[in-house]
Parts: sequence; C-alpha cells; structure tokens
Amino acid sequence: MVVLSFIFVALVAIEHIYILVLEMFLWNTPRARKAFGTTKDFAASTKSLAANQGLYNGFLAAGLLWGLFRPNADFGHQIQLFFLICVLVAAVYGGLTAKKSILVVQGLPALLALLLLLLVL
Repeated sequence: MVVLSFIFVALVAIEHIYILVLEMFLWNTPRARKAFGTTKDFAASTKSLAANQGLYNGFLAAGLLWGLFRPNADFGHQIQLFFLICVLVAAVYGGLTAKKSILVVQGLPALLALLLLLLVL
C-alpha cells in the first residue's frame, strides 16, 4: 500500500508539473489552447495570468515531491497530506468556477492519492 500511495502522489505531482509547463511556457500554443479550451486572442491577452497560475501549480508539485522525498517518513506524510488537500481545494474551486472537468482531471487523482495516503498512516 505504501508503494501505491507513493505512485499516486507522484502522479499528482507530475500532473501539476505538466500544468505548470502548459500555463507558463506553452500557453499560446494549440496544445495548451485545446487543453484549456481557449482561443488564440484569449490566450494572448491572458498570458501573464496563466503564467501566474502555472507557478502556483508548480508550488503544489514541489510540495508533493518534498513530502515524497522527505527523509522523515512521518513528516513527509504530513506534507503530502497538506498539499493533496490544497490540490483538492483548488480542483473543487476550479471545477465550480472555471471548468467542470477540473474536478475529474485534477480532483480525482488527488482524492485517490489522499485516500491511499490515509490508508498508509
């Protein structure tokens, strides 16, 4: 169960690194516009806002990775718990205010990782 928890938390971190890249560096590309359902004009006018969002997603990923690789396992689990809850809150807010699919794309993996982490504790 510990390995499965580690894998799911790592996947959530990797997903948020991917989102960071899309929002900070690829926002104006067709790939990012398709992922976020934006137009060329909207992407151009919101580039700095998207980069800011990307940075926050990077903080979430960094926190999860910090928790995964913390030498003290108990403290590492607490860190993972905190950041997974942050991801869930962000997913619920994003799902309610921006795009419903965020609940599934970001919220579901975080929820599964959180449940697995709680089973390990």
